Amino acid sequence: MNFSDKGIALLKQLEGFRAKPYADSGGKMTVGYGHLMVPGDGVAINDIIEEVQATGLLQRDVLQAVSGVNTYVKVDLDQNEFDALVIFVFNVGCEAFKRSTLLMMLNAGDKRAAALQFLRWDMAGGNHVPGLMKRRLAEETLFVTGSYEGT
Repeated sequence: MNFSDKGIALLKQLEGFRAKPYADSGGKMTVGYGHLMVPGDGVAINDIIEEVQATGLLQRDVLQAVSGVNTYVKVDLDQNEFDALVIFVFNVGCEAFKRSTLLMMLNAGDKRAAALQFLRWDMAGGNHVPGLMKRRLAEETLFVTGSYEGT
């Protein structure tokens, strides 16, 4: 499956745009729409980027999450479920998703139980993060109902 325009819009909304690099809630240097900075990615610690560049980085970065969902999910998904999972995997990473109870329940065919797992992922650095809980609620809502306020 492919990530939808609605999914990209929600991901942008949840990530928010930051022109200057900053340390995210896990302490990782990030810029734009949640782009984790790594050597050689074309963005330096003192750079200020524009939204066009941030969108390009996001489109490139999200490919890994799309691939992870397409690889590890073995049940049929509708577009909203797929988009919610891509947004989730973009944030937690493919390896964490691969080992998650959410994926196990989903692949067992229990989408309802899988949906309840989103809210368990609200911590960074060993602490509950209110912003992550808000994000998980958005992902769960999109997964279950196909909508999210603001989209």
